[in-house]
Amino acid sequence: METKEIALKICKAASAKKASNIITMNMNGIMFSTDYFVICNAATATQVRAIADNIEEELLKDDIKFNHREGYNEAEWILLDYGDVVVHIFKTESREYYALEKLWGDAEIKSYEE
Repeated sequence: METKEIALKICKAASAKKASNIITMNMNGIMFSTDYFVICNAATATQVRAIADNIEEELLKDDIKFNHREGYNEAEWILLDYGDVVVHIFKTESREYYALEKLWGDAEIKSYEE
């Protein structure tokens, strides 16, 4: 499966759990270690975890496993590292604070809509 397809599958899985403001950031030529960031947010820690769980479950259906996961217990910012695609699931306030879209402003950003 191509990295762009994986990123879109992640977006779809996040959307299924009502994630807000889902975007992909094309990191080709900007970062050496990854091709795409997928970023989304949710209002509560419970919903942040539910989004992460659904992404993991949906990708496992295609035998795609994450390399690393961070922040699950606190659920302010969960990072799922799938190698060429890195997922950032934020609580809304944390996403506003860290503003990854501005930090990586050279990346092509696309909003996800089903």
